[in-house]
Amino acid sequence: MAKVRDRFLPFALPDTDEAEVTAVADVIRSGWLTTGTQVRAFEAAFATLVGAKHAIAVNSCTAAMHLALESLGVKPGDKVLTTPYTFAATAEVIRYMGADPLFVDVRADTLNLDMAAVATALKKHHVAAIIPVHIAGEPCEMDALREIAGDIPIVEDAAHALPTRLGDRMIGNLSRFTCFSFYATKTLSTGEGGMITTNDDAAADRCRIMSLHGISRDAWKRYTAEGSWAYEIIAPGYKYNMTDMAAALGLVQLGKLDAMWRRRVEIAQRYDAAFGGRSELELPTRNAANQHAWHLYMLRVDNAKVRGGRDVFAEEMKKRNIGISVHFIPLHLHPYYKETYGYKPEAFPTATREFRREVSLPIYSKMTDADVEDVIAAVLDVLEHHHAA
Repeated sequence: MAKVRDRFLPFALPDTDEAEVTAVADVIRSGWLTTGTQVRAFEAAFATLVGAKHAIAVNSCTAAMHLALESLGVKPGDKVLTTPYTFAATAEVIRYMGADPLFVDVRADTLNLDMAAVATALKKHHVAAIIPVHIAGEPCEMDALREIAGDIPIVEDAAHALPTRLGDRMIGNLSRFTCFSFYATKTLSTGEGGMITTNDDAAADRCRIMSLHGISRDAWKRYTAEGSWAYEIIAPGYKYNMTDMAAALGLVQLGKLDAMWRRRVEIAQRYDAAFGGRSELELPTRNAANQHAWHLYMLRVDNAKVRGGRDVFAEEMKKRNIGISVHFIPLHLHPYYKETYGYKPEAFPTATREFRREVSLPIYSKMTDADVEDVIAAVLDVLEHHHAA
């Protein structure tokens, strides 16, 4: 085995510097740490970026999706259509409402929802909502989905999709709700955080109220000069609000978003050039008419051409001090969903098959050119030493 690097290259790192440190320190010095003016400024800037009328900052994308479903009135016994090829949060928010996820298989190329499968499912089932996921940052076929869905509300899981464009349209203003993630590994990070965008005034009001205990006014203003101690609880809400510290970080990150995204594009292009001729690998699918966010660079390994297949490939990369990940173990393969709904691997054959081939390489704006070259060298070295005869 060739030695690639002495120090481990993490799979993901946030791109922060002294600007973020200063912004957060200023909030701490102000004495106002929780939801306040920084959150409102972050919401306004984000709404402008994606072209939405409203943006509601929360403490995770999970919270954002939960609030969206709550505002739609999803109830126990309802079905919500989504993909099994996603992280836990997408389906668990459906279960929070007492509803059941109606999984539909994915396309083999993009790993996004298969529109033919969606259409078939909707002929057989009544659903309260649809949650598409823009895997890795490649947008779903939203125009086709809206046509198939008709009046069914759509809640986009855009955890990977900043700054994704469908043609020239920014993800964030195409559906009833769009939910973003600002987790530490994402293209914009507040450590933990999320955002709901919507053009629906009543829905925005409901999400904002329910994000902070169901209190009918801006609860954070109770402790300001213009605030009042009096408030009313209109529903049993949640504790999903974002802090001013997180929002201050987010505002700085927004100013860097384009540069950080462009660096991810550069890295993706270098990987494409290095691996495009390798028959053992399939490059990530992207539609040239869209703007890919490059949250993830998802390779597919030809398990017949690499000894030990994807699993050995992944282990060998780690031995070469390169952090990798796999996205995702499909939800129907996890014990909870197997035991609750009786799913078997063949229930969603494309999701199952492609998961067994997928491996994600590091792609983040903090990577140096030397880091990128180390990843490339490690991949090529693994292929050289593990090529199946």
